[in-house]
Amino acid sequence: MFKSTCCVAAVALVAASATVAQTAPVSTPSKSAAPTVASKPVQRADSTPQGQLKNPYSVNDAAIVASGAKLYQGAACSGCHGGTGGGGICPPLTDGVWIYGGDDDTLFRLVAYGSQTLQSKGYSRKAQENVVAPMPAMGEVVATDDDLWRILTFIRAQYHGPAECKFGCPAKADGQ
Repeated sequence: MFKSTCCVAAVALVAASATVAQTAPVSTPSKSAAPTVASKPVQRADSTPQGQLKNPYSVNDAAIVASGAKLYQGAACSGCHGGTGGGGICPPLTDGVWIYGGDDDTLFRLVAYGSQTLQSKGYSRKAQENVVAPMPAMGEVVATDDDLWRILTFIRAQYHGPAECKFGCPAKADGQ
């Protein structure tokens, strides 16, 4: 009798656990909305019309910035751009000089494709920096588009350039 009751109770407990596992959320969502289906950064860039990639995260979300810092280090961005994006053998990422533009869409595509492929897709230089080599394509190094957004959020959090240039400097009028 005891053995039979234990087995019935165990089966009921396993069934209840399975029901909870199916209905419980996997993780607590961040205040910012992450991409709903993760993909490789190149896939996301290829499948999204130009100008429509928008970072879902805020530089005010300390957890996202911290995870972006870890991903930045893990993807070896610091090897060229310095530990906090302040520059190294390649340009700083925090001073307001955006070589191809500082908007979310352009930065995402630059990292995903690299500078040479970005140029082949019609983007051109808007500014100059002391650049040793082209930006390599990191779209296969960074695991997901969500990881790339976190890296870009970390970079934006380190920004110390002119406020009006944080997301790309305004276009100058002709003759100025």
